[in-house]
Amino acid sequence: MDPDHIYEDKASGKKEDRPELASCLKALRPGDTLLVWKLDRLGRNLRHLVNIVHDLTARGVGLKVLTGQGAAIDTTSAQGKLVFGIFAALAEFERELISERTIAGLDSARARGRKGGRPYKMTPAKVRLAMASMGQPETSVAALCKELDITRQTLYRHVSPTGELREDGRKLLIGS
Repeated sequence: MDPDHIYEDKASGKKEDRPELASCLKALRPGDTLLVWKLDRLGRNLRHLVNIVHDLTARGVGLKVLTGQGAAIDTTSAQGKLVFGIFAALAEFERELISERTIAGLDSARARGRKGGRPYKMTPAKVRLAMASMGQPETSVAALCKELDITRQTLYRHVSPTGELREDGRKLLIGS
């Protein structure tokens, strides 16, 4: 093996920034085989690993794992492809479980009265103050926005320049 074709990242397999891995993957050509010491050195997690191997396969590059639990993976052989297919199915299963747990968690939070998303900058009290202030000719819009800690856009979305309540302002006051 040519020493110029040996790539080694000094960081953990969990790290996002792995320049040597990126260089290695870029250098591979159709017909090449990527040799990996251990499977956990290649990918951050199962999904990342599956994506890398799918990319290699699409480019006509094989993968052989030399030691560890993934040593049965050799995508240049039928048996290795089968083993990798099982890993890929497990990754898909893991993705679906995560999605189901996330949805169940959000549903549970909603049932307990928890709303998602960030809180509104505009409150019913701020809308009332803005309505009263905007009706006054001496009101400085910039000063009012600074005092209420909102943008001009937020102000004008809720209250007109004459102090009239707009649709978003109405919704906010009705919901309070």
